[in-house]
Parts: sequence; structure tokens; C-alpha cells
Amino acid sequence: MQIVDVRPLRALVQVASDGSISRAARTLGLTQQALSARLRAFERELDVELLQRSPRGTVLSAQGDLVVVWARDALAAMDRFNAAVASLRQHSATDLVVAVSQTVAAHLLPAWVAALHGRQIGLGQHPSPVVFDTVNSDEVIRKVHEGECALGFIESPYVPTGLGSRVVHWDSMVVAVGLQHPWASRDGVDFAEVAATPLIVREQGSGTRAALDQVLSAAGYTAEPPASVLSTEAAVRSAAIAGIAPAVLSELAVADDVALGRLRALELEPVPLRRPITAVWQGGARDLHGLARELVDVAVAG
Repeated sequence: MQIVDVRPLRALVQVASDGSISRAARTLGLTQQALSARLRAFERELDVELLQRSPRGTVLSAQGDLVVVWARDALAAMDRFNAAVASLRQHSATDLVVAVSQTVAAHLLPAWVAALHGRQIGLGQHPSPVVFDTVNSDEVIRKVHEGECALGFIESPYVPTGLGSRVVHWDSMVVAVGLQHPWASRDGVDFAEVAATPLIVREQGSGTRAALDQVLSAAGYTAEPPASVLSTEAAVRSAAIAGIAPAVLSELAVADDVALGRLRALELEPVPLRRPITAVWQGGARDLHGLARELVDVAVAG
């Protein structure tokens, strides 16, 4: 049996959240009688007792508790579906929607799109619109997996399963410190010292953080708990400039601050830290086509 109308699911979840039919009815803007009738009809449709009714009130049954868990998953999936469909309405059929991690969005993708447009103009074509959806690497993978975007670019050091992928660029990472930091007079810092020092880091799911965690783990080190966790590259840079703690960032991200004398960029020792920038899409190598393939080819050409 397929459930098309999600209103009964939302009603049941609201009852679980509010603890009673009367409170859930007020939340949903319904009368208690209308909500009760909707839930009874849902029980008949499922042929499962979802609620236990007594003179003292109505509570979820054991089966109802299980259905609420599944309903929340189903509603989350439906919300993602609606958002994806809405994105199709917002952009024309010729737009390429690209999910992209922060370092790529700020420092690489604009040049790639400009090169793509230059190639198209050279062929007498109208430049194709490219829409950036900037999130962290884990969220890029999710969006591509679920079909919200045709193409994604991630900074994570691993290739996700179930997606086509191609490394398009290699990015060097450095230890960024404020000018007053004790490391500021040095040229490099070794893995052991970095691991033993609380750092300013990005949130879990960020490719920048994943790259650092992987290289330290591979070298046999466990990082100290971070001094601060921030959700944007710009915030991490600002905190490093202020002297809160060191940070490990793409050298692309810190280049301007280093040139302006606000940060020092130190090499990780004994070997530099380089991470792949990877294009990801649904399917395999043969499933990358059209404008998405053109953009990936431009990125590889550099």
C-alpha cells in the first residue's frame, strides 16, 4: 500500500510531539474532532492501532510509537523532495546547479565558470547559467546523491561510494597563525606539534577538517579537542588573525591575508599536506555529460 497524502503522517507526528490530540489540533489549526477523525481514518487505512483511547485521554500505542519514527523519516524525505522540485522551478532547464564546498566556491569555481563561458563565447554560443549552492563537503555529497544538484565539488580526502568522481585539482594546506603567535617566526610545524595543539577548526562534515583529521590519523596522532569550531572559512581565518589559535586551511584561503601581512602560512612537516578537489555526480564515468561534463573538463584543464 502506498501513502500519498502525508497529512495523516504530519498529524500523528504532531500528536507525538505535543503529547495530546487537543494540543496537536491547536498546533495544526484544526478542531479536536477533525484531527481525531483524520487519525481514525489513517488507522483504518493502515489496519494498525496507532492510538490507545481511554476516559483519561489518548496516548500512542506501541505500534504508534514505531509508526511515528518511520513517519518522521518519510516526512524528512518528502521535505527534501519538495525542496528539490522547488529548485527545478526556480532555475530554468538550461541552468546547471552545482553543489560546492566553501574553498572551491570562493577560490576555484568562479575561474572555472569564467573559462567555461569564454570557451562557449569562442564557439559562438550564449554563456550557460551556472548556479552555486555552497555547503560543506558532506552536504555536497548528500545533495548529489539525492538528485538536488547535477554536479558537486568536494574537498574531502575520500571518494564517496555510489557516485561518479574525478579529481580536478590538488590543493595545498598550510598552518595559519596570527603574527603574535609563537609559531609566527617559523617556516613549518610538524604533525606531532599540530596534533598536540588545540586548533580553530571547521565543523564536522567539512572537507578542510576531514583532510586534517585523515593526515594526522595516518601519521598515528590523535588531535587535541579544538580551541573553537566555526562554520565558515572566513570565520576561521578571522579567529586565526585575532590570535585565538592556529588553523589548518587551504593556502588559497589564506593567500590574501598572508600577502597583506595579517597571517603567516607555515608548512606541515615532514611532508606537505595536499588534498584532492573532486567532482562528483550520479552514476559512472559515462553518466557525466552536457554542461556538467564541460565544466569538469575546464576544471581539469586548470
